[in-house]
Amino acid sequence: MKKKLAELARLRALAKSIIDNAEATAEELAQADEAIEKAVELQAEIKGMEERAEKLLALESFEPKPQRKAKTDPAEATKVAATVATKPDEFKNFGEFIGSVIHAGRVKDVGGSIDNRLLKAPSGLNEATPSDGGFLVQTDHVNALLQRSYDSSVIATRAQRFPISATSNSLTINAIDETSRETGSRLGGVQVYWENEADLMAGTKPKFRQMRLNLHKVAGVCYLTEELMQDTVALEAWVSQGFSDELAFALDLAIYNGTGAGQPLGILNGACLVSVSAETGQAATTIVYENIVNMWARMWGRSRPNAVWFYNQDIEPQLHTMALNVGTGGVPVYMPAGGASASPYGTLYGRPCIPIEQASTLGTVGDIMLADMSQYMIIDKGGVKASSSAHVRFLYDEETLKFTYRVDGQPAWNAALTPYSGSGNTLSPFVVLASRT
Repeated sequence: MKKKLAELARLRALAKSIIDNAEATAEELAQADEAIEKAVELQAEIKGMEERAEKLLALESFEPKPQRKAKTDPAEATKVAATVATKPDEFKNFGEFIGSVIHAGRVKDVGGSIDNRLLKAPSGLNEATPSDGGFLVQTDHVNALLQRSYDSSVIATRAQRFPISATSNSLTINAIDETSRETGSRLGGVQVYWENEADLMAGTKPKFRQMRLNLHKVAGVCYLTEELMQDTVALEAWVSQGFSDELAFALDLAIYNGTGAGQPLGILNGACLVSVSAETGQAATTIVYENIVNMWARMWGRSRPNAVWFYNQDIEPQLHTMALNVGTGGVPVYMPAGGASASPYGTLYGRPCIPIEQASTLGTVGDIMLADMSQYMIIDKGGVKASSSAHVRFLYDEETLKFTYRVDGQPAWNAALTPYSGSGNTLSPFVVLASRT
């Protein structure tokens, strides 16, 4: 409407300026006539838009007359029925949503109404069963929950994440089947030749494989006291923080060490993992500088700029006392020049060192890992489902709230890579140190 009104004003001004000019040429007057004709057409369009807007406004303000209530059978009146309350607006905050879910879960037992906002599933699919209390979280709250979870995450937040549509439960990706960089194996079989004039060219083609990720369900449970449920602000803070932190922990643990059975396939169980052997004569439960050097040497060159070191805090004494032997002495390789009085560098080969709880204890596989998480893929389905029950902790006067989330993940590589030349040691974006127990 604004654009049309502006154009109408422009046409009017143009025609008026020409007509007011006593010395206007025949060509200019023809231009004024054309402007007037366009203005008349535009004015009719604007009038039509105004009429449609008025009709729409009348429809929106229409209120039907109240209907007479039908006589109810006395026998039926004694039955408890769940009625739907008409509340077309959205939830003001996540705490208000939780309160509505809990109330809906009690409808079967005590009667009452289900908040109509719960029945409007953001993805168009919902199981609004009062006895189950199963409802999808409103879209903006879903995004906030997931974002907070990924922000709390140390590992998952670095992986490649692919949200999938509401009608799909899996994702199939066509990937190059490359396990060697030897001639004839690059990109699964692509090869070029140096040719002389008029030589017959040999044909080659890449080899593909399929990656398939299937959604798995992860669930989190919160126990809420009656006192806490009376304050929606405190309720939102408690549930959001608790669920987000736990979901972040579970995702990171699955990505690091998941079995792939009913959960994501973890890096430690991936076929592309490279394990670097301990040094000859190396003592148990130790890490030496040579281990770090050899792990770095097995990291795929293109992954080095993205790689980070994940480790269990049990190994920090090993890192801080690790030294490069020089003659009969040694030089610290992890501590700065100021020693313990200064801040540790927090890097090895310029890549960040990040302590995580999910890493294995000192001396076992996974106590330290060099990983490029851009080579790990995650799929998820954005809807978070919330369910409630008043029975699980009834004697404690607590409500049980359960959140479920569907996700899967696996390394993008199906095998370690044999380089074109060198010692024959394979390379990978995921490198660990073998057991030293």
